[in-house]
Amino acid sequence: MSSTTTKSPKQPVVLCQRIDLSESSKKVIIVSIHRPDELNCFNSQVTQSLANIFSDIATTSDDDLAAVIFTGSGTSFCAGADLSDPPNPLVQSSDLPKCLKMNPIYQMSRVQVPIIGALHGHVITGGFELALACDILVGDATTNFRDTHVKFGVAPCWGLSQKLQRKIGPGRAKLISFTAQPIEAKLAYEWGLLDDLVSSGQTSLDRAMELAKRIANHNGLMVQRYKKALEEGGAMNLANGLQRERQVGLAHYLEVLNDGEIFQNAKKYITDETRPRSRHFQSKL
Repeated sequence: MSSTTTKSPKQPVVLCQRIDLSESSKKVIIVSIHRPDELNCFNSQVTQSLANIFSDIATTSDDDLAAVIFTGSGTSFCAGADLSDPPNPLVQSSDLPKCLKMNPIYQMSRVQVPIIGALHGHVITGGFELALACDILVGDATTNFRDTHVKFGVAPCWGLSQKLQRKIGPGRAKLISFTAQPIEAKLAYEWGLLDDLVSSGQTSLDRAMELAKRIANHNGLMVQRYKKALEEGGAMNLANGLQRERQVGLAHYLEVLNDGEIFQNAKKYITDETRPRSRHFQSKL
């Protein structure tokens, strides 16, 4: 007598979930690396899956999308590359169009809505670079960062050498990268590497969802244009950045000013005496 065993379908290495936000009739997409037994280390399959998912988000016209949350399953966000099957570094370092299609960081940069990184556990080297591709970083007490490029003689090609110093200053960036020492959550928050550190009893994913809901309550077009102005201006000197802000503002107002809806909504909000206000700061704004 023989028997056969039916294998369960192989789970994807990256999960993508769309969640409707009933409070605002908008939605959020949660992208999660799903290799918990490997601490979410990315291999070539994970890298390609992330590139495909973020490319789809960037190219799909979806006015109801408020934000994207990027996280990891299990106990870590991402502990770096899986050295048994790492992505090709020559491909990931290339600016050729066919290579950029396989580059998750490049595809993340094309997403117009805010990307919130919900971090926990290890955020190491390539995982560090994935985190820095997010617009807002939220962590919990378990979150720890480490850049081991110099330890193993590999070169960053996803932006760590440039983005980290812009986020926390060149001296602290050099300290992290030259020593390869881990940086725990509290210090990361004090240095500005983490933008928000959740309190005990709340997960970084819970907090990221709260932020996504807050973003969803506002003008989605302006959120996208504000993100564009911040990113483009941040790559320029102040004078050019201010000029770019004016250009974005002019284009926005030429499109929306005629209907008068924006200012009517603002006036309605300001004059609404029923809305909650802080007792410590009484203001019409």
